[in-house]
Amino acid sequence: MSETLTRCEWRGMAGDTLYEAYHDDEWGVPEYDSRALWEKLVLDGFQAGLAWITILRKRDAFRAAFDGFDPEKVARYGEADRARLMADAGIVRSNAKIDAAINGARIYLDMRDRGEDFSAFCWSFTGGRPVQNAWTAPGQVPAQTPLAVEMSKALKAKGFKFVGPVIVYAWMQAVGIVNDHMTSCPQHQRVKRLAR
Repeated sequence: MSETLTRCEWRGMAGDTLYEAYHDDEWGVPEYDSRALWEKLVLDGFQAGLAWITILRKRDAFRAAFDGFDPEKVARYGEADRARLMADAGIVRSNAKIDAAINGARIYLDMRDRGEDFSAFCWSFTGGRPVQNAWTAPGQVPAQTPLAVEMSKALKAKGFKFVGPVIVYAWMQAVGIVNDHMTSCPQHQRVKRLAR
């Protein structure tokens, strides 16, 4: 008797083509590009208190509003840019989250200018390789782990905001630092093979 492979059971995903494509093509795929890792961290920070699908539906608007998440441009944002972002109904309008994104760009550039690659920093917590979990049921997946707590503390120590352990763990899942696809999901083995 063969076992039927099914996608991870995410609330609201079934039949939502945007959400299904995100699950199948992006979530859990190991990301090693520094700028892309930073963009996803910013977006996960904006998610705080909201459902991820809300951010996913607004992602193109976020990219437009934040100049493609170019850290060089975002780091130079001043009061006029903050006002522009707060007036943009296409994104999540929160002064604290907008300030965290701008400040995060400055930290990202400071790290780079001191010779510290953001990707190398992020992946250093796992020795450069994704943690391969083997969850068989959604209830087994934790909201945070000791590794997420450690990474959260390190990000906070650098000055990043909206990087609590729950947000950081969701980000780690999204960027493939951990593989949390269910073992019954076809993506589990696919992203496992993508690991460096």
